[in-house]
Amino acid sequence: MENIEQQLAQLTQIINAGNATADTYYQRGRLNWKLQQHGAAMSDYETAAQLDPSSPAVQALEMSRQVMDFYHKDRYNP
Repeated sequence: MENIEQQLAQLTQIINAGNATADTYYQRGRLNWKLQQHGAAMSDYETAAQLDPSSPAVQALEMSRQVMDFYHKDRYNP
């Protein structure tokens, strides 16, 4: 977990320095997803997809939306 957080901090520094590529955002999104920070991950995927429409972030964004939209009415207990 510590290694993931260190990698996340490094990627954030690159982004804050203005040296980010689509892959930088995509990689940070993957780390955020692993840390269950789904909103941050999806935001990074979306930014990466805007920067490079052929990025794997496009598919990652679609898959993450499907995961977040999943609803199993038999398991829903209001």
